[in-house]
Amino acid sequence: MNNKELNPLFGKKVELDPGLTIAVVGAAGKMGTRVSNNLNLTDATIYYCEASEKGQEAVRALGREVSDINDVADRCDVVILAVPDIALGPVSKQVVPLMRAGSIMLTLDPAAAYAGLLTRRDDVAMACAHPCHPSVFLERSGDQWNDTFGGISAPQEVVAAFENGDDKQQAVAEQVIKAQYAPVIDVHWVTVKQLAQLEPTLVETTGCMIGQFLKDSMDYAVNEIGIPEDAVKAIFYGHIYIALTNALRGSNPFSDACLLAMDYGRHAIINDDWKKIWDDADLDVVLAKMLRLDKIER
Repeated sequence: MNNKELNPLFGKKVELDPGLTIAVVGAAGKMGTRVSNNLNLTDATIYYCEASEKGQEAVRALGREVSDINDVADRCDVVILAVPDIALGPVSKQVVPLMRAGSIMLTLDPAAAYAGLLTRRDDVAMACAHPCHPSVFLERSGDQWNDTFGGISAPQEVVAAFENGDDKQQAVAEQVIKAQYAPVIDVHWVTVKQLAQLEPTLVETTGCMIGQFLKDSMDYAVNEIGIPEDAVKAIFYGHIYIALTNALRGSNPFSDACLLAMDYGRHAIINDDWKKIWDDADLDVVLAKMLRLDKIER
């Protein structure tokens, strides 16, 4: 079977200008593999770049040729840096000077860009695009239920930032973004700072923390209080969904008694000054931790 037409593991062919040339740096990593799987379904020319021998073996195991970014960077319209946040600084320092004028560097997370760690050039556009993952409210069918992360069969949206380029370059970036995260419903454009405020402040500092806290509270009910696990999951999973749809979509009002319990929980669990996580100073603290820096230098 021609994997340019249909790959049963990674979805259907994604339309992308066949004249585009794209390099994926870190093609064997978690995100590098995900975006490579989708880009491999397009008619564009894709170079898969990996520095480590283990990574190169993983790329070849997928039937893909390994390229050296030092050899191909100047041929590319877009270079995707699919490497961990803490590696983006040194990797961009290596790659950006090699890129041709008018090309686009695309990263997947905003932390390094907002912290000023990326090497930049006046003639190279900078884009950052982060997948939203399939919405909890997405109406799904069939295998879409198994695609919780996105990028295979369940549609998702993307939030992206673009700097130092023109409208034509931004349109190219959007085309590549839609292909690498396909199937994509829409791309929402924001500033680099706004993207950093969304990820990590809204998503990780708030949403992911609360998600893990829900698990911690559920485990406590089972392991410390001794309530049967099946009963805990039955009542909790259903009520998590109704809580989200009531709060975020206004589907139904919470009962008066529930509102009183929610108010007690807010005061018992959440600090009164929780909104400080939206301050620039707090954002710098979190990003410094994520990037393993003593502090963010501007």
